[in-house]
Amino acid sequence: MADISKQASFWKREKNSDAVICSLCPRCCLINNGKRGFCNVRENRDGVLYSLVYGYPVALQIDPIEKKPFAEFMRGSKTFSIGTFGCNLNCLFCQNYHLSRGSFTEYQRKETQYFSPELIVELALKHNCKSVAFTYNEPSVWIEYAIDIAEKAKEKGLAVVLVSNGYISLEAAKELYPLIDAANIDMKGFSENFYRNMTNSKLEPVLNSIKYLYSLNKHIELTNLVIPGKNDSEGMILSYLDWVKINLNKQLPLHFSAYHPMYKYKESPSTSPRILYNIRDLALKRGFENIYLGNI
Repeated sequence: MADISKQASFWKREKNSDAVICSLCPRCCLINNGKRGFCNVRENRDGVLYSLVYGYPVALQIDPIEKKPFAEFMRGSKTFSIGTFGCNLNCLFCQNYHLSRGSFTEYQRKETQYFSPELIVELALKHNCKSVAFTYNEPSVWIEYAIDIAEKAKEKGLAVVLVSNGYISLEAAKELYPLIDAANIDMKGFSENFYRNMTNSKLEPVLNSIKYLYSLNKHIELTNLVIPGKNDSEGMILSYLDWVKINLNKQLPLHFSAYHPMYKYKESPSTSPRILYNIRDLALKRGFENIYLGNI
């Protein structure tokens, strides 16, 4: 039986204290002894921070790459998708809350099969996958596992893809992002107010992560879950498109996906196809070339 936890990276101990500060994401959680960070999968044990999910994925799936979604990267190929528990956002509308807000009981973790990075890569090759995908929950909260898998995958000629909220510190991004071949970053809504009220986080760090990823010449696609009455206004969509045009480029694949009432936010109705078609028309008029609509 493998160890059920692994010492984490990206933290430091508070002076004259057994508390630690986690520097993995912009939250910089101060975590007291015996407590966990906001993501619920990084725990302080006697002044040392541990990852509780290293080697213990709770979602394993062979997917078409288009499902991630990637519209213009390795089309027609299969990807070996993995995810764990935990997330450093708390989106009221989370479409995957059973993973993002979930956690192991001590019994479950002891009874769950351990998947080494080598085994993940072996399984991907066995099932004729061309890539490994870090997805389902937020991969940055299991960054130690992701980095080790990515290094093994690249040794075997597999591509590495990331599906992420982009809420990561620059320090951590510099360790993870160079190992990534393609990333789809989930843009929640183009305003600080939306991020604060609907995700309990901030927009600016996400924008900085995307710009850093772009500077590495990685393949990037962006996804926006469109919630009626919350992040679908013409002004917000145009501001988002303008930012992409100025900071990235108009050839970047942009995905706009329909929302369905889920988790803690159910006030908005499901997104109608008409809303997404209107957004696509706005983007095309702005000169964008690669617009994809999802969940309809």
